[in-house]
Amino acid sequence: MEWSITDVQGLAIVDRELGPHRFHPAEYELVRRVIYTTGDFDYGAVLGFAEGAMLAGAAALAARTAIVVDVPMVMTGILPAVQARFFNPVLCAAAVPPQSQDRSPIAQGIAALANQYPEGIFVIGQSITALNVLIELIEAEEIQPALVIAAAAGFVDVDVAKERLQDSMIANIRVSGRKGGVGAAVTLLNGLVDLAAVAYPAP
Repeated sequence: MEWSITDVQGLAIVDRELGPHRFHPAEYELVRRVIYTTGDFDYGAVLGFAEGAMLAGAAALAARTAIVVDVPMVMTGILPAVQARFFNPVLCAAAVPPQSQDRSPIAQGIAALANQYPEGIFVIGQSITALNVLIELIEAEEIQPALVIAAAAGFVDVDVAKERLQDSMIANIRVSGRKGGVGAAVTLLNGLVDLAAVAYPAP
């Protein structure tokens, strides 16, 4: 990401107002970016990182692992950064034609893409239904994602879904509770891309 003077000043304000924190340096870089993007300091409390999630995510990006997202807004938000650095394929669950009426189209799309890319990077920025399907497949040991970014906001069963992800052995970055959304999901993935580019510079 290209930073302007305003961005640098804004991030400095975030650092000053957030104060002491519990995050490792790489994790904190993502936290401060989400706070800066959303203007919401609550993310300092609700963002969580599974042990090793940052390393696993960076390695998967560098390995050109497929990235699966739930909605087009997430895809649009991450494509420029991804294609400028690692050229990972990016696929959207909402673009997969539904095959039945048993589940929502996005749920069917995430299931289909998860079966195609069981070790992919999954970014859920809006659909709790998609997150639930993904967790069901993880718990059934049908897939083993390299990383799950769970940032969907919601009011119904959202806590349960994110707690199940937290309890899994899968590398994950999650927004606990009701908060989240596309902006947070995009910022988390793009921030991880920037950090991965430092760890895995182009030859």
